Amino acid sequence: MYSSATITMKAASSSTSLFFISKNPNFNSKTVPILNINKTHKPKSFSFFKSLKSIQSPKPASQNPNQSSFSCSAATLFPAETTDLLPCKLQRLITEFQSIPEPVDRVKRLLHYSALLPPLPESSRVDSNRVMGCTAQVWLEATLDEDNKMRFRADSDSEITKGFCYCLVSLFDGASPEEVVKVKTEDLAALNVGLVGGERSRVNTWQNVLISMQKRSKVLVAERQGNKLFEPFPSLVVTKDGIQAKGSYAEAQARYLFPDESKVGELVNVLKEKKIGIVAHFYMDPEVQGVLTAAQKHWPHIYISDSLVMADKAVKIAEAGCEFVTVLGVDFMSENVRAILDQAGFQDVGVYRMSDERIGCSLADAAATPAYMNYLEAASTCPPSLHVIYINTSLETKAFAHELVPTITCTSSNVVQTILQAFTQIPDLNLYYGPDSYMGANIAELFKQMAMMSDEEIAEIHPKHNRNSIRSLLPHLHYYQDGTCIVHDLFGHEVVEKINEMYCDAFLTAHLEVPGEMFSLAMEAKRRGMGVVGSTQNILDFIKQRVQEALNRDVNEHLQFVLGTETGMVTSIVAAVRSLLGSTEYASGRAKISVEIVFPVSSDSMTRTSTSSSPTIKSVQLGDFVLPVIPGVASGEGCSIHGGCASCPYMKMNSLTSLLKVAHSLPDRKNILKAYEADRFKSQTRQGKSVADVGCEPILHMRHFQANRELPEMLINQVLHSSSNGR
Repeated sequence: MYSSATITMKAASSSTSLFFISKNPNFNSKTVPILNINKTHKPKSFSFFKSLKSIQSPKPASQNPNQSSFSCSAATLFPAETTDLLPCKLQRLITEFQSIPEPVDRVKRLLHYSALLPPLPESSRVDSNRVMGCTAQVWLEATLDEDNKMRFRADSDSEITKGFCYCLVSLFDGASPEEVVKVKTEDLAALNVGLVGGERSRVNTWQNVLISMQKRSKVLVAERQGNKLFEPFPSLVVTKDGIQAKGSYAEAQARYLFPDESKVGELVNVLKEKKIGIVAHFYMDPEVQGVLTAAQKHWPHIYISDSLVMADKAVKIAEAGCEFVTVLGVDFMSENVRAILDQAGFQDVGVYRMSDERIGCSLADAAATPAYMNYLEAASTCPPSLHVIYINTSLETKAFAHELVPTITCTSSNVVQTILQAFTQIPDLNLYYGPDSYMGANIAELFKQMAMMSDEEIAEIHPKHNRNSIRSLLPHLHYYQDGTCIVHDLFGHEVVEKINEMYCDAFLTAHLEVPGEMFSLAMEAKRRGMGVVGSTQNILDFIKQRVQEALNRDVNEHLQFVLGTETGMVTSIVAAVRSLLGSTEYASGRAKISVEIVFPVSSDSMTRTSTSSSPTIKSVQLGDFVLPVIPGVASGEGCSIHGGCASCPYMKMNSLTSLLKVAHSLPDRKNILKAYEADRFKSQTRQGKSVADVGCEPILHMRHFQANRELPEMLINQVLHSSSNGR
C-alpha cells in the first residue's frame, strides 16, 4: 500500500524545439523493449560515473570514446536476477537510445513509450503538480511507500514529453530515495535524445523532471524522519493584480515598490526646474529606486542601469540639455561619468555624488593596493601582455595600470568576449585579469568547460575559436587572487546548500562575481535552460525572457527565480515583470501567471536601528511588534550564516534624503556641495601624464570593442610595442 501523501511541484518554463518525423522502413515499434513501469525491487548503493564537465550534451559513446559508462553484465537485462536494478536500468536505456543513430528514430521510440504511460486523473493534473523547465505542461506526483521506496506518476499534454516521462518513471519508480538523489543530470544527457537544430536540447526535459523527482524525494524523507526542513528564503510574488511579500525581509523590500507620491512629486519638480538628470545603479536602495522608477514617468532624464551604461546615459542627459548629472552609485562610477562627459565635450555639466564621505567599493579598493600593482609589475615582465581590468575600479587605478601593462576595461557582460577576442588578435598573448578573484576563477572554469565542447558549439560563442585554441589559451590566462565583492562573497557554502535543498528546481540567476560553488550551481541550471550567469543586465533580460515565454504559452504558470546578486535589483525586476504582465496584449489572457523573486538572505538579515538615527527610516509590523528596519545593512551588521545579506552597504549611502538635498542646493552658489562634487583628477601618472586622460583610455578601448567587436589597433600596437621595448 502506498502512502497517501502526494508531493506537488511548482510550475515554470523553458523552451525546447519542435521536431519533424520522417518515414523509416527499418523502424518497427513492435520490437521496442518495454520497460517495467511498476516493478518493485530492492536496489543497493552504487557509484555513478563522474559528472561530465561540459556545458553541452555529450555525444553518443560511439562518437565520444572518453565518455564513462556503467558496467553491467548480460544478466542485468533481467530484473528478477539482480538487486542492482537502477544503475543497470539506466545503462540499458542509455545503450538503447545511443544505438539509434537517427534523431527521427529516437523520437519514434519516445512516441512508442508515450503510449504506454498511464494517464494521470484530472484531479492530479493541477498547477501545483507542474514541473519547472518544460515547454509542454508536465505533471508529477511523488510518494514514499511503507517500504521507503519512491513512487512516481507523471503525465504531459505533449506526446513526446510523455515518452520522456515514461522512461523516467520506469527508471525511478520503486527505487530508494538515496538512489534517486545520486543520479546526476549529466547521466541523463548521455541518453542522446537532443534534437539537432533546436533552440534548446530536448535533454532539458529529462533533466528537469529528474531534478523535481530528487527534490521531492528529499522532502519526503525529511518529513518521514521528522527532520526540520530549511526555512524558505524571503520572496516577492508578482502577479498582474499585485505583489505579495513572503517574509519580513521581503516586506521591507516591497514597501518601497509603491513610493510616497509626495516625494515623487517633490523630486520631479526640482529636477525639471533645475535641469538635473540622474544615473543610478541597479543596486540602489529599494526606497530610492521606487521613487526614481515612479519619477521616470514624469521626467525622462532618469536612468537605472548597470555600471557600463551609466556614463553613456550621462552623455545622453547632457545632450538633452541638462546642466547637472547626479550619480547614485559608488565613487568609481561618478569618476567614470565625469571623465566620459569631459571626453564628450561636456566639461560644463556638473557631476555630483550623494555623500560628503567616500563611497567605497571592496573591489575598487582591492585594485588600489600595492599588491595589485605588484601583480601588474610581474605581468609586465611576460610580454606580450594585456591587462583586462573590471570596470569596478577607480580611474586612478586604470591610469596607473595602463602605464604598467596595456589595459582594456571590461564588464561582467563583455569580459568573456573581450578575452576570447584578445587571444585571436594577439599571437602568444599573456592575459592578466583583475581584480575580482571569483570572476577570474569562474572565467577560467568556463574556458575549461568550453575546451570539452565541440568546435561547432565553441564557434557559436566565438567564431574564431575551437577546442585547440581554447586549450592553448588556458595556460596564458591569469587572474588576481585577492579581490572580492563583499556582497557576492556572501553567496558561499551555506547559501548554496540551501538552494540545493529547496530551490534546485527553480530558475537560478548568478552574477559572474559569485564564488565558485554558486557559479557551478547556476551553470548546471544554465545547461538545463534553467539558469543564467552574467551581468545584472543579463539577469534582468533572462527573467524578462522567461516571463515573456510564459505569456506566449497562455497557460497557468508559477515562475520562481533565485536572485543570485545584490537585492537592490529587485526594483527593476519587479517593474519589468509588472510591465509584461500588465501589457495590453496579455492583460485579457485567461492564464494566471505569477513570478516569484527569491532572495538568498535569511529573514533576520536586517539591520535594526532607532528611528531617530535617520528621518527616512520607517517601521514594519511583524506580528505584534513594530520594528524600524532598513532593507539591507548599513555597515555590514545583521548578516547570518543562514544566508548572505546580499546588500551593499556602500550603495546604501545613496539615500533619497541626500538626492533631494543635492538637487535643492543646485546650482551650488553657496559652495555647500563641494564635498559632493565629482572632481576632475588633476594629478599625474608616473610618466607625467594626466590621470584623467590615461585612465579614460582603457574605457575608450572597451567602447571601441563594444562597437566593432574587435580590439582597437591602438591597443594592439601598445601591447606589441610594450613587448618589443620590455615595458
